[in-house]
Amino acid sequence: MAKSINQVILMGRLTRDPEVRTTTTGKTIASFSLAVDRGGQDDATDFFEITAWEKLGELVSQYLSKGRRCLVQGRLRQDSWDDKETGKKRSKVEVVATDVTFLDGPSGGDNSGASNYSNNANNSSKKKSDDVVIEDIDDKPIDLSEIPF
Repeated sequence: MAKSINQVILMGRLTRDPEVRTTTTGKTIASFSLAVDRGGQDDATDFFEITAWEKLGELVSQYLSKGRRCLVQGRLRQDSWDDKETGKKRSKVEVVATDVTFLDGPSGGDNSGASNYSNNANNSSKKKSDDVVIEDIDDKPIDLSEIPF
C-alpha cells in the first residue's frame, strides 16, 4: 500500500511583507502571502498563505519583502474552527514551509536586510582590491636559496 504524501512547491511573488510573531514558548513564526500566476489563457493568479517557523521564519523576515520572488516547498495544513461572532464553521488552508529559496538577488530596494548584505559584500571586495600591491617584475633569475621551504 502506498504511503500518504503531502507536498507542495510554489513559485511566485510576495503580496506583502512577512509578518513576524513569537509563540509563548519563544518560537518565531513568519507569515506571508504568495501570488502565483496560473500562466495560461485566463491570466489568473492564485494566492497562498505561507507560514515559516523558527530559523526559516527569521531568514524569510530578514531577506524577503513585498514583490520579491521566492520558491516555497512545504506541506498543506487545514485548520477548522467555529467563528465566535457568527457561529459558522470556518476553515483555512495554508502552506507550512519547509524550505524557501530566494530567487531575486540582493538589491538596494525596500529590503534593508538584502541591501545590508549587498553593502557588506561590496565593502569587503573593495578592501581586498586595495590591499593588492603590484610591483614591476624584473628579468633577474630567482635564487632558490631565498625560498623559505
